[in-house]
Amino acid sequence: MKFTLSWLKDHLDTGADAATVAETLTRIGLEVEGVDNPAEALKPFTVARVLTAERHPQADKLQVLTVDTGDGGQPLQVVCGAPNARAGLVGVFGGPGTYVPGSDFTLKKAAIRGVESNGMMCSARELQLGEDHDGIIELPADAPVGTSFADYAGLDDAVFDVAITPNRQDCMGVRGIARDLAAAGLGKLKPLDVPSIEGSFDNPVEIRVEDSEGCPAFFGRTIRGLTNGASPEWMQRRLKAAGQRPISALVDITNYVMLDLGRPAHAYDLNELKGAVSARRAADGEKVLALNEKEYVLDGTMTVIADEAQVHDIGGIMGGEHSGVSAVTTGTLLEIAYFTPDNIARTGQKLQLTSDARSRFERGVDPAFLDDGLAILTGHVLEICGGEASRVTRAGQPPLEERSVRFDPDRTRDLGGMDVPVDEQKAILERLGFRIEGDQAFVPSWRRDVIGTADLVEEVTRIVGYDRIPSAPLPRAEGVARATATRSQMVERKVRRAAAARGLDEAINWSFIGKDDADLFGGASHVVANPISEDMKYMRPSMIPGLAAAARRNADRGASSIRLFEVGRRYMADAERPTVGIMLAGDKAPRSWLVAKGADFDAFDAKAEVLALLDAAGAPVGNLQLGMGAGDTWHPGRSATLSLGKNVLAAFGELHPRIERALEVPAGTVAAEIYLDAIPAARSSERARVAFAPPALQAISRDFAFIVPAGLAADSLVRAIRGADKALITDARLFDRFEGTSGLSLAVEVTLQPVDKSFTDAEIGEVSKKVIAAAEKLGARLRS
Repeated sequence: MKFTLSWLKDHLDTGADAATVAETLTRIGLEVEGVDNPAEALKPFTVARVLTAERHPQADKLQVLTVDTGDGGQPLQVVCGAPNARAGLVGVFGGPGTYVPGSDFTLKKAAIRGVESNGMMCSARELQLGEDHDGIIELPADAPVGTSFADYAGLDDAVFDVAITPNRQDCMGVRGIARDLAAAGLGKLKPLDVPSIEGSFDNPVEIRVEDSEGCPAFFGRTIRGLTNGASPEWMQRRLKAAGQRPISALVDITNYVMLDLGRPAHAYDLNELKGAVSARRAADGEKVLALNEKEYVLDGTMTVIADEAQVHDIGGIMGGEHSGVSAVTTGTLLEIAYFTPDNIARTGQKLQLTSDARSRFERGVDPAFLDDGLAILTGHVLEICGGEASRVTRAGQPPLEERSVRFDPDRTRDLGGMDVPVDEQKAILERLGFRIEGDQAFVPSWRRDVIGTADLVEEVTRIVGYDRIPSAPLPRAEGVARATATRSQMVERKVRRAAAARGLDEAINWSFIGKDDADLFGGASHVVANPISEDMKYMRPSMIPGLAAAARRNADRGASSIRLFEVGRRYMADAERPTVGIMLAGDKAPRSWLVAKGADFDAFDAKAEVLALLDAAGAPVGNLQLGMGAGDTWHPGRSATLSLGKNVLAAFGELHPRIERALEVPAGTVAAEIYLDAIPAARSSERARVAFAPPALQAISRDFAFIVPAGLAADSLVRAIRGADKALITDARLFDRFEGTSGLSLAVEVTLQPVDKSFTDAEIGEVSKKVIAAAEKLGARLRS
């Protein structure tokens, strides 16, 4: 919601400056996202008069001007290409050193076709005051030369950008914001000027309400004999400040009333209407070409405004192209209606159509403001466009049931944490429009969000100021506090800390991805109803696309070694799956003497990270089984899974070449996904650690080298050896791989731990036989 300070002061009698207004708005819950003053950029520009204008000696389309800048010095020579530049013209001048915001350059003395130029006479586009670039700005002949153009044009007017929360429908207009500021003591709310316009003839257009559920009330009147030219300069200036593009007087007036009073309205071209106009349900498959030049297919749940020939308006959201007013419009039907918020929201979501009107109607506009809103709208049209107004036609009845909630001043202390005198509470609520009678507070028609006593407490505390709530410590129970985090939360914390400790950088990506990326990983099961963009429409089935995009961005910005991880969710058909994604790319160790410079990451690097994070998460790493190949997403010969039985805990390795090409990941990229929800919970819930008891006797190790079949996985060999004697063998690890004329050789170090006494040679020999026997069962033989 954007508006200017002068606009606000039309409703609020205050002498507060922009900074005070901004601070107060944020303090009472209306967050100011920005305050901008266009005059700041235009301060160097002054009013100047062209004294002479002569043709440029080297260019037919250029003129050499002498310009009086009003500074008391000699006139300046300026080369100008504007066709309207002439002697006697008063315009806007920018001297050397002045930054031109519309053209994004700084003026300096320059020779143009051999003639010196000292600055420029400016157009509206160059000062970002409009789109006109056909000529320079022309000011009245009596404009004071030498004065600041921003001051002369009244541009010194701060523009506020306020974020309105969905519950504050009353602040979707400047008057509602002024009411809040008045309640906060920043000034006094001015009375609203509602003209009394009876009308001189009966409305020739019959208005009906056939869908009282979607549109309970439709008020309207016609105005004939008008001229739909340009709106006044003051109105255009305010609309531009609010982000609106001035179009024509009728359109600008309806937009202005919407922004000023939070009351959407619509103007139809009277000559394009055929017969009676009604608010009705659309027929299934009925179509309408909206003002945004897009055609929408409607269904029977949607409310439309239609005549006897066709649909003219998607009720409360957007008007139709066919009956929109134009420069040749001489008669109009003005519409002020009340549309049911829930119906507007559903229709907008189905059609994926947003508008300023929808944002107000779906929040809930003031149902008691139809007559006054139509009178104000009519007054603006008659004043600006002329014409003659009909009497008002009122079809239907808006929901005007008076609501009240219990007023209990003590609840402000109990719920709000502050002591506010009863009289002050009443005064605040009355300034906000409430009526207090005994223990009942009657809710104003524009506050649909107030439904209980707690809402009254919120109104009082926000106006008094949340910063005035005294700090108070929370009560603490006796004894040691127990952990409140769930097991899943604790696992994620441990994994995140372990990953950071291993030198990985955390990435936080969107959970939404594009269709093409989702299809690479089996497709998305969930589609976002209101996506930020088409590239963020599908809930991710994998962590890899987001990490790939992050890796690309890092590589494009010169990162030589990329080590990323992300803890998040995959969105599968049956549930959200907590997952850790890992991506390694670039130079494996650009600053380490331990690894050759330029060495790429490989699948074993990804495996090492996965095992470390699984161990941190509490997975039984020693019991994990290695499975070759991780699925269609992964490289068939350079990827694997780690599992417990059929329960897959992680997949890692290189991505499939087609995935790599599609995601455009850097060369030498490896990745992994750890499925946190697949990690089994510990059997015991005890939190106490087992006391450390080091063995009394020293462990010994023995090395075994086996010639193995080419297809035998090293993990299978190590697991078989570890299980040869579970009582004495405490560890087994692969430490060498050699491929020669005799075949593939794998060397395994086996650790033996004596318990009661040291091993004898015979006992070691027996264990060695068990190790060899276990390996032979897999087709391996001891290397000679």
